[in-house]
Amino acid sequence: MSNETSENQTIPSTFGQFNFSENLNKSIASVGFKTPSPIQEQAIPVIMDGNDVVAQAHTGTGKTAAFGLPAINGIKGEGVQVLVITPTRELANQVSDELYLYGRNSHVRTVTIYGGRSYSRQIDLVRRGAQIVVATPGRLLDMLSKNMIKDFAPGIVILDEADEMLDMGFLDDINEIFEHLPQERQTLLFSATMPAPIKKLADRILKDPTFIAITKAETTNTNISQNYYVIDENERDDAMIRLLDADDTNKAVVFCRMKREVDRVSNVLSAAGYSAKGLHGDMEQDQREAVIKGFKSAGIDVLVATDVAARGIHVNDVSHVINYHIPFDPESYVHRIGRTGRAGSKGTAITLVTPHEFKELQRIKQKVGTTMEQCYIPTKGQVVQSRLGALADEISKQKVFDEAHQIIEALGDDFDHETALHKVISVLLRKEPVKGPESIGIDEDKLAKILARIESRPNRGRGGYRGNRGGRGGGNRNGGGYRGNRDGGKRSGGNRDGGNRSGGSRERY
Repeated sequence: MSNETSENQTIPSTFGQFNFSENLNKSIASVGFKTPSPIQEQAIPVIMDGNDVVAQAHTGTGKTAAFGLPAINGIKGEGVQVLVITPTRELANQVSDELYLYGRNSHVRTVTIYGGRSYSRQIDLVRRGAQIVVATPGRLLDMLSKNMIKDFAPGIVILDEADEMLDMGFLDDINEIFEHLPQERQTLLFSATMPAPIKKLADRILKDPTFIAITKAETTNTNISQNYYVIDENERDDAMIRLLDADDTNKAVVFCRMKREVDRVSNVLSAAGYSAKGLHGDMEQDQREAVIKGFKSAGIDVLVATDVAARGIHVNDVSHVINYHIPFDPESYVHRIGRTGRAGSKGTAITLVTPHEFKELQRIKQKVGTTMEQCYIPTKGQVVQSRLGALADEISKQKVFDEAHQIIEALGDDFDHETALHKVISVLLRKEPVKGPESIGIDEDKLAKILARIESRPNRGRGGYRGNRGGRGGGNRNGGGYRGNRDGGKRSGGNRDGGNRSGGSRERY
């Protein structure tokens, strides 16, 4: 097979070895893949041979493409042929977006289903010819147990982040879901860790699987310094600005969770003197293109964006990434910080967290297999001292222009040379004042006491995610509210898998 598409897009020979379809090769070229990652190199041939797979790989190793590319390559005709089950709606949306990019040249239709929106709408999208369904366990089990989706018989079933589903209490649901799926199928299980319950699940639902383990300790770019700062909730704006002021920032991307937050944060940065613009899904295409063009051409210093809006943006001179809020899931963290440290350059990834988010931070560190350093936000005095040192160094290296003598002579009529020099330097310092309060963030002693209190609280177990299995209607976060009752009562609540934030079905046609 030729490594050249009909549109003269060159397909990397390393991906050409998989003998994907021409349309899929176009998508591989368009998303900028160069060489397969280790998990892709090992998993794709096995999946294309029709074998079941158990793959242990950290977040950020490219596992979505590892299962998505061969699955899309095998799609023929209409009807659901691929089912991907993910633990959270955020990950479901992210996987769906990625599969859409891979499958768009092949006209593959992807639908995402999770709680919080109309069942009839989601069912209609599936019936209209979806070939890939990406689903969270709660909504999927409700649909299957009530036979809402007719003739649902995917040939490939993928469990993504299986250990995360275990941690969130979904294992019983997963076992029940597989009772509704065809016996003759190809099953792929991807997990960052392999605790005993996941191994037991794999033994039950897979047939003679091939085991693949990618155990690299660091999955993120080693050119990226990853730092986190513990702050109070009301300090996010001041902390962001102080860190931008303190570092030698070339270009920065600030990631926010919600569209309205993008607009507000970009306005805050503009008011602080930065050339900042927002990027999110509600913008018109021409607006988005203008913002991206401005960021690439140095007309914009700081890009404030949501995760989905920033997907596919590749700018090599981004020096800093700031997570204004900690991302919803580890996959998003890896995607975010990958905007810096590109093309061999050094980058800095900054995450702002409150003490209440500390356990979420630890979860991301464990799932990604990465190292983050706890740092303290510099005081205003420290930033001033740093700038003085940098200015002195710059002055010592500066070539003297002839025009400088004219200024000295003009000032000499009123001031001696030392006073004139002080005034000139003061003018330079005044142009870049350090903004915000003297100190920002939680100091070391206070943080130690807060974390000790958090650790001493009794562990309430996983019921906080799901509620209890008998009631299905209680709990918080994933606390059963998203499920309602099994008889089809009113469904409300929760988040992550069926909440009230902005969820619902998404189709990719």
